[in-house]
Amino acid sequence: MKPLRTILFYLLAVLGLSACKEASSPAGWKAGIAQVKTTPAESMWLAGYAARDHASEGTSQDLWAKALVLEDSTGYRSVLVTLDVVGITKDLADRIRKELNTRLGLTPAQIILNCSHTHSGPVLPGILTDIYPLSEEEEEKINRYGVFFEKQIIDVVLKASRSLEPVSLHAANGVARMQVNRRNNSERDLSRQTELKGPNDFAVPVLKVTGRSGQLKAIVFGYACHPTVLDGYSWSGDWPGYARETLEKRYPGVVTLFFQGAGGDQNPLPRRTVPLAKQHGVTIAAAVDRVLQEDMTALPPTLKTAYREISLPLDVPPSEDALNEMIRTTNDYRARWAKRILEQIRKGEPLPEACPYGLQAWNIGGWPLFALGGELTVGYAIRLKRTYGEHAFVLGYTNDVMAYIPTAVILEEGGYEGRTSMMAFGLPAPWLPGIEELICKSMEEVAGQAGISGGNDSPAER
Repeated sequence: MKPLRTILFYLLAVLGLSACKEASSPAGWKAGIAQVKTTPAESMWLAGYAARDHASEGTSQDLWAKALVLEDSTGYRSVLVTLDVVGITKDLADRIRKELNTRLGLTPAQIILNCSHTHSGPVLPGILTDIYPLSEEEEEKINRYGVFFEKQIIDVVLKASRSLEPVSLHAANGVARMQVNRRNNSERDLSRQTELKGPNDFAVPVLKVTGRSGQLKAIVFGYACHPTVLDGYSWSGDWPGYARETLEKRYPGVVTLFFQGAGGDQNPLPRRTVPLAKQHGVTIAAAVDRVLQEDMTALPPTLKTAYREISLPLDVPPSEDALNEMIRTTNDYRARWAKRILEQIRKGEPLPEACPYGLQAWNIGGWPLFALGGELTVGYAIRLKRTYGEHAFVLGYTNDVMAYIPTAVILEEGGYEGRTSMMAFGLPAPWLPGIEELICKSMEEVAGQAGISGGNDSPAER
């Protein structure tokens, strides 16, 4: 019996040492993934195009809210939420972030709410409402949907946070030349052009989430381009929705999340038909698939986040004479905007002189991600990448879509993105010159807080 007891003792000792070794080994990434449909249950006005004159007529594609919760080796978490809407207000983002802080202990630095900016999604309370001639009944629908939408976002994050499991993360950039700078190229003359003009960012950022045995769990991808192929009356994710569908057919059971980049001045051209929306979606999906088939950079399980709000100053509002002239000479959203501003002036109500603006940075295993609010124009992505490397992920349309964010050049040139779009968003005046330097200088501080330093080399090259 003695030899048998000795053998058992040594076996137990070996097993115990093995278990201790496994328990003491460094933890890796964990991720939780969830998605929920947000397609309206009733006919409502679609957001994005001022030319529409009635509510929705059906569904071409379901709309989604999707969440990816990440946890690093220390237990520190963040969540990326992608939404099929034209934009959200800061009020909505603040309520969601407050609830997630109460329920999960997450701060604004740990939460990204990114909007795809599809122009075939529903109107939300407080966003672009001057554009649409809404009846009281339609406004009630919008408010009801807003309550439902907010709850769906909170629920999908909670669901994702309950499904954490060990994963690996990999990152890389693909390329697709589908975007066209709409300020420098005429849609009408595009078929005759032999070269595209103006700044662009053709990167297709990809983050791959795989399980313990290497199976693909989620694909996070982005691109900087307006989802404005479709201008009809059916709910649709537009080309990002078709890109997701294509990838989900290629990888059954995998959750796909799309984030919008600095696409404020980038259009998908040509456009206006469903087959073209599908073509553009397939183009982006092919770029993502190519990245997934090649070597990607493995990201170590470290996560650091930072967030800051700054104040962007507005210029002087139009005079009462100019507002009256606009009311007299126009009969669309510009007249509704002018009447509202004029009424505020005559009542003595103060007009905003500035607007809060959120800046966010995530350091995901050494890989930089920047998220900025508003309809971010592509020059910001170009500038950030020059400072922090071409591999950096840059997101616009995050947490608050309050207006276009023009570069200094666009602001000086004027036009829709530089000046007149402020009316569509309900702001009383364009931005003051100097906002580009203010944003980029402030982002340097946010990046530093997230441990992101300048340099053109990727983590793989370092």
